This record gives sequence, structure tokens and C-alpha cells, in this order.
Amino acid sequence: MDRALNSDPVDTADTEGRQRWRNWIGFWLLGLCNNFAYVVMLSAAHDILQKQESHNTTTPTPAPNGTNIEIRNNSSSRYDCNAVSTAAVLLADILPTLIIKFTAPFYIHKVPYGFRVLVCFITAVVSFLMVSFSSTILLSIFGVVFASISSGLGELSFLSLSVFFNRNVLSGWGSGTGAAGVAGAFLYSAFTQAGLTPQVTLWIMLVVPVILAVSYFFLLVFPSSFPQWRRHEDGHSPSRVVNSHERRPLIEEETDTNEDAEPTREEQGLAFFFLTEDKHIRPLTFTDKIYIMKGLLKFIFPLGLVYFAEYFINQGLLELLYFPDSRLSHAEQYRWYQTLYQVGVFASRTSLVCFKIRKIFLMSLLQCVNAVLLGFAVYYQFLPNPWVVFVIVLYEGLLGGAAYVNTFFFIREETAKHEREFAMAAASVGDSLGIALSAAAALPVHHYFCSL
Repeated sequence: MDRALNSDPVDTADTEGRQRWRNWIGFWLLGLCNNFAYVVMLSAAHDILQKQESHNTTTPTPAPNGTNIEIRNNSSSRYDCNAVSTAAVLLADILPTLIIKFTAPFYIHKVPYGFRVLVCFITAVVSFLMVSFSSTILLSIFGVVFASISSGLGELSFLSLSVFFNRNVLSGWGSGTGAAGVAGAFLYSAFTQAGLTPQVTLWIMLVVPVILAVSYFFLLVFPSSFPQWRRHEDGHSPSRVVNSHERRPLIEEETDTNEDAEPTREEQGLAFFFLTEDKHIRPLTFTDKIYIMKGLLKFIFPLGLVYFAEYFINQGLLELLYFPDSRLSHAEQYRWYQTLYQVGVFASRTSLVCFKIRKIFLMSLLQCVNAVLLGFAVYYQFLPNPWVVFVIVLYEGLLGGAAYVNTFFFIREETAKHEREFAMAAASVGDSLGIALSAAAALPVHHYFCSL
């Protein structure tokens, strides 16, 4: 009898440990699948658009030795670049996500999490099928739009979902999103290099949204009171609302005696609600959410600035950093730029399990220094070889990934528990806003350099 009683705490600890690992792996897979589809879709759409508009893009011409020589439209420019920047595609890709992230935090709590994940699953499947069967440019663009919707809705939903679990799941989510860039680009290239057409490759990739749905519905261990298929207001009667003009701060420092503990039953019911001074609960109003947003600006602005500089480099400058004396072709140099960038992002987004960085604004400034340095490098062409750019781009990825994962970690730490779910969703607009602004800025810059 005593032995059974003494073993109960051990069994409970083992069970909690297994649940934490399941949830960590579940969020890692959610991050991987949520961003993986988007990465693959961009690559696939680019290939299909090249086939559909071969007369407007680079034309490969067979050379005597069997290799291909690239003939560019703008041969008069001193830069080996396409007439249309990749920022144009990026701008079309990011706008649906930006609209979702700007508006959804104010109404998405009315949609149960289970339905949101089903929408992410369906839109991801539709995007793969639409792009794979596309016969026109417009259809391909619509396919990428569906991928953008799936990615944007998934990111803000899964970040909000993380508040119902141990805080360590954030490191799983961050690592998974970082792995998506590396795995997505590598697997798509591997399948196409193996001789599969982009269409067949996209059909194979349909397994990705299936893994996302399985990870959410069957791998995660949800708290018993989690509102899977009902609205958050369920169970909170309006009769419990008490008028009170004084409220606790909506963004505040909290001292938890046990931050690693799973949310209690009472805490789980506080999502999207705040406490009045006499401890009665009422739903957050639109004014309350605007007040929370003001407190989040200290996180949103640095994150947006990091991503602005980061994608200005990636979409406006990297294509122009071509070294003709290198053994690598222009396409190979650009491919390595993107690959090393993704490796840096993956490494830094995984680093949350080892250390945290509070000075996010410092990372923003360092990323801006990278953008200015590479901008001068494009104009004055003083860098000796692509290896220098490889190092800078790897460093760029490290800064961007670290800024992302640490931003959401400290939002969770410094936001009151009952505001946390809304705060995580609302702050996700920062990276998308920075990307959209960078794409708009990169278009005229790219056009200027290509006209020289």
C-alpha cells in the first residue's frame, strides 16, 4: 500500500514529462508544416511561372558542351539581374497574411481552434492542387494566395494556442518554423533534381498538411478544459460582469512561483478575458484590445524592423550580388545565399532552449547595418568573392531567427496571463508588416540598379 502511494508522484512526473515532450514535438511539427507549405509553394510557383512565361524570363540556350547559357532581358545593365524583382512575387505572397494578422486578432477568438486548423488544412491542400494544375499565371497566383492564407492563419493561431501549454513549446514552434525553410527548399530541389516534375513534386507534398492535422488533433495533449470546438465566451455568463473603472494593467510584469507548470484549470479559462479589481471576469472590449496593442509596440516595432532589413536584403539585393569570376554560377550563388540564410534562421530559432536574448532592438539595428553594408556592396562592388556574402547572409539569418523567437518568448513572459492569447496573435503582425514594407521598398531599388 505504502509502495503504491510512494510511486504515485513518480508516475505523475513521468506522465507530465511524456506529455511535455509530445507537446514540444507537436509544436515543432506544426511550425514545420505551417511554414513548409509556404516555402515549397513559392519555389513551385516560380518554376511553373517560368514555364508559362518563358518568353519574358531568362532563356536557357544549349551550349556546345551541353550546359545552358542564361540570356537576360537586361543585358545592357552592369548587373546580371531579371527585369522584375523577386520582391514583386513576395509582395503578392505576403499581403493576404498581412491582412489576416491585422484583422483576425479582433474576431478570431469567436472561431474555435479546431475549425481554424481545418481551414489551414483545407487552404494548404487547395494551394498545392491549384498550383500543380495551373495553366495560367492568375491561377498560380491564386494558389500562392491560398498558401499565404494557410500560413498566416496558422501562425497567429498556433502562437495563441501556445499559451495553453508549457512555455517550452515556444522553442519547439520556433525550431520547427526554422527547419521549414531548410527542409522545404532542400526537399523540393531534391525531388525536382531527381527528375520529378514540379507538378508531381507538389502532389507528393500533399502529405504536409496531413501531418499538420495529425499533429494537432492526435499528438498534442490538450488541457481538459480546452475549448476545442466552442467559442471562448462559453461558460462565462454575462451576469458575472461587474462594472469597474479600475482594472489591472493590461501589459505587466508577472512573478510566477512556477512558470514551468502547466496552466491550472482556472487559468485556462482566462484566455481573452481580464480581471477587475474585485476579481470578476468580463470579455475584453475593442478598446481594451487597442490598449494591449499599444503595450505591444515595444515588441512589434523591433520585430518589424528586423524583418524589413532582412527581406530587403533577400529580395532586393542578393540577386545583384553576383561574382562572375567565381566557380559558382549566378544561380548557384543565389541558391547558396538562400540556403545559408535558412540555416542561420533554423539555428537561432532553435537556440531558445539554450539561452534568451532580451535586447531585440539591438538585433534590429545590427540587421539594418547588414542591409546598409550589402547595399553599398551592390553599388560599389567592393566585396572580393561570394564567400564574404555567405558569412554575412548566415549572420543575417541568425539575427532574424533570434529576433522572432525571443520576441514571442518575452511577450509571453511579460504579458498578464489573461491577455496572453490575444497578445501573441496581435504581435504576429510585426514580421509580416516588415516583409510587406521591404518588398515595396525593394521594387524601386532593384529597378534602379538594373537600369544602371
